[in-house]
Amino acid sequence: MAAAVELIAAPWNIGLRPPWPGREPGTWRTPQALLSAGLEARLRPARVAQLDRPPYEFDAQPATRIRNGVTIREHALRLGEAVQSALAASRFALVLGGDCSILLGCLLGARRQGRCGLVHLDGHSDFRHPGNYDTASSLGSAAGMDLALATGRGELLLTHWPVVGRPLVADQDVIQIGDREEAEEEAPPVTRFTAQEIQRIGIADLGERVIRRLEQRELDRVWLHLDLDVLDERVLPAVDSPGRPGLDFPQLAELLSTLTGTGRVVGLDVAIYDPELDPDGAHAAPIVDCLASALTPLTTVGTHT
Repeated sequence: MAAAVELIAAPWNIGLRPPWPGREPGTWRTPQALLSAGLEARLRPARVAQLDRPPYEFDAQPATRIRNGVTIREHALRLGEAVQSALAASRFALVLGGDCSILLGCLLGARRQGRCGLVHLDGHSDFRHPGNYDTASSLGSAAGMDLALATGRGELLLTHWPVVGRPLVADQDVIQIGDREEAEEEAPPVTRFTAQEIQRIGIADLGERVIRRLEQRELDRVWLHLDLDVLDERVLPAVDSPGRPGLDFPQLAELLSTLTGTGRVVGLDVAIYDPELDPDGAHAAPIVDCLASALTPLTTVGTHT
């Protein structure tokens, strides 16, 4: 029997740099934008959990070189509790962010129920860490280092967690999909399918290869991270760092459906759509359509409470 869906709204932007001085990023508006565009009605979740919006600080916080690092840890712990609660109730956790730093809380919650792999859909590697940049020269942004942090690279503040320890996920249990930055100086030591490779092999073949890797690793529990900048900028420009090549919505829906259809995926987080870059709301509807199409099999037992 399919698991009911639980929606968890994580309205934060604290992992991103300011788009310009004195201006907060708009990703905190995403949960409400997607719910207003009909996502709740389409998915009929068993429950909707609303987390508080964290305060955004422009200046460095004490004892960390990661922007809003102390706040990220505090709210990741709260998000972890919400995800853990949803999974303990045998529900599929759908976390609406927010920026990519929500991944930390999501994995924390999933890991408290045992080993959990990660399928990381993102147009970038998000692998910035103290080993490949000068932390003294600038504040780091957790949204650009979420994969590094999740695999235990970086400050203990965001790599070492109660109960779970460090790392949240082993390198060998990560599959990264959609990175278009092939020229980066360091590629993460994980299984990777770049945007360029996906263009060559197609979505169906990609899905088969990902599932085969999950089987090889004997991963029966997987978290799915979706940074919407994995979509081509011609399809979705309303993200922090748009680019090309990338997926289109039908390709993304097919891939999500294929992966969730394995029964291995326990939850999905959605990040980086910025409604402030989409003032007429034109892109919210296709995002909702994509998610609803992919997750429809999970809605069969959901009754709102």
